Amino acid sequence: MIIDDKLLKRLENLSAIEVGEDKKEEIKSQLSEILNFVENLNSLDLPSEIPHRNLPTPLREDTPSNAGIAESVLENAPNAKERFFIVPKIVE
Repeated sequence: MIIDDKLLKRLENLSAIEVGEDKKEEIKSQLSEILNFVENLNSLDLPSEIPHRNLPTPLREDTPSNAGIAESVLENAPNAKERFFIVPKIVE
């Protein structure tokens, strides 16, 4: 797929990102490479059922770790009380 100026402009609008004139050609080239890679992936003949899909997730021992991490995180907070962050009210 070829990325032209019209498509790049549309992508800029959808993503709310402005690409500088000096970067447009580079971005178009990179996007084309990405789309070509995805097209190659789509062309692979893969089985519809993946054999390892039904394998169980390996379990590990549930052991507590990093005890006291809450206190160290709250020490770096700009505003905290007891074990909670204090933030500005955002909902009326």
